[in-house]
Amino acid sequence: MRAISCAAPGELALVEIERPELKAGWVRVGIRHIGICGTDYHIYEGKHPFLQYPRIMGHELSGVVLDANGATTLDDGDAVVINPYLPCYQCPACREGKTNCCETLTVLGVHGDGGMAEEIVLPEANLYPAQGLSLRDAAMVEFLAIGAHAVRRTELKAGWRVLVVGGGPIGLGAAFFARIAGADVTILDAAADKLESARGFGFGTATLDEREGAAFKSKMASGFDAVFDATGSIPAMNQAVAYCRNGGALTLVGVVKGTLAWEDPEIHRRELTIRTSRNATREDFDHVIASIQNGNVPTDRLATHSTSFDDVPVNLPKWAHERKGLIKAIITV
Repeated sequence: MRAISCAAPGELALVEIERPELKAGWVRVGIRHIGICGTDYHIYEGKHPFLQYPRIMGHELSGVVLDANGATTLDDGDAVVINPYLPCYQCPACREGKTNCCETLTVLGVHGDGGMAEEIVLPEANLYPAQGLSLRDAAMVEFLAIGAHAVRRTELKAGWRVLVVGGGPIGLGAAFFARIAGADVTILDAAADKLESARGFGFGTATLDEREGAAFKSKMASGFDAVFDATGSIPAMNQAVAYCRNGGALTLVGVVKGTLAWEDPEIHRRELTIRTSRNATREDFDHVIASIQNGNVPTDRLATHSTSFDDVPVNLPKWAHERKGLIKAIITV
C-alpha cells in the first residue's frame, strides 16, 4: 500500500509499504482524510526533539472500517474518528481515566508510524463513530479536542473573560470551546493574518502593541479570569502570568523544550491556579463531535487548504514555509 514517508529532515516521498498486520482486538481502517498538524511540519523540518527517522507522519485522521475483526461497537463500512493516543491502561494516570497523559503514551506519527497511509490498524477503543460528520470534518476532531480538553481542565464559568495567547489552530480550538462554555474571548497574537481570522470567527483580538491601548486594558481590567497559552514560546509563556487576575487560572496548552521561570511573589500574590494540558480524552472527542454537529465550530472556514495524497510531497513542504492564511490543511486519500 502507499504511504508518505519522511526519510530525514527535508525528505518527503510517496512510498510503497506492507499492509499492517491485523491482530486480535484491533480493527483495520482505510484512511480517508488527514489533517496536517504543526507537529508534522516540525518533523519535516527536523525540529522535533527525539524523533527517529524514517517516519510516517499523521495523527489527525478519519477513516472507514475495512475489517471490524469481531469488534463489538463497529461494523465494516462505519465512518470513524481516530484517537491517535495509545495508552497502557495500567499506570496511575490511566487508572484514573487520564489516558491522555499515560506514563508510556505512544502517539501515532510521532513515537511510531502514523496515518499518512492508505490503511492503518488500531485498537477498537481508539475508534469513535463519526456520528454523521463528513469524513473531512472527522479528521479535524483531534486538533479541536486539544483545545476542548484545555477548557474542560480549566473549569471555566460562564461570563469569564478569557485571553488566548496564540491564534494558531490550537489557540483557535481553545477559543471556540471557551466561547461554547460561555466565556468572553480575546485572542492575542503578533501575526496579522491570524488576528484577521480570529476576528472573522467573532473573537476580540489584540496585537502585541495594542496591549498598552485603552481597549485591551479595559478588557483586561485587573487581569483576565483565565489565560490559555497556545504559543509554545518561552517568553510568551513566562509573560502569561501578568495577564491573570488574582485568583485566576493559567493553562499551558503549548509545549516547548526548555525551562519556564516566574517570579514567585507574583504567582503567590495572585494565588494562581496553573495547569498544563496534554492531548485529550474520549470525553473531549465526544464534545467536539457534538459541537460540530450543532454548528458551534465552523469547520468549513477552518479547513483553509487541501491537497491530494499524491501531492503531499509537494504541498506539505510549501506550507511549512508559507503559512499566511493557513489554518488547517486537509489531505484527501
